[in-house]
Amino acid sequence: MKPKILDIRPALGGAGSLRARFDAEVDGGVRLFNLALKQSDSGWRVFAPSAFGSATATFTRDQAAQLAAAALTALGETHQHGRPDAN
Repeated sequence: MKPKILDIRPALGGAGSLRARFDAEVDGGVRLFNLALKQSDSGWRVFAPSAFGSATATFTRDQAAQLAAAALTALGETHQHGRPDAN
């Protein structure tokens, strides 16, 4: 899986462990929206939004690592190009 980041929205200050929300396209043209990139003691984590009390998607460790790496790259590019910190 080579995720493509469609959009990334850096979190505002005071958002706790949340660093950004992002949209990604993965294999087969599947698009995932409003994923959360969070920093934890064990590294970067990616969470899908929930609906009716359950996660709308889950990821293997490898998939989550690839999504996090792609989001972090996009987040660096966002800051590098001077895009505002929030949409």
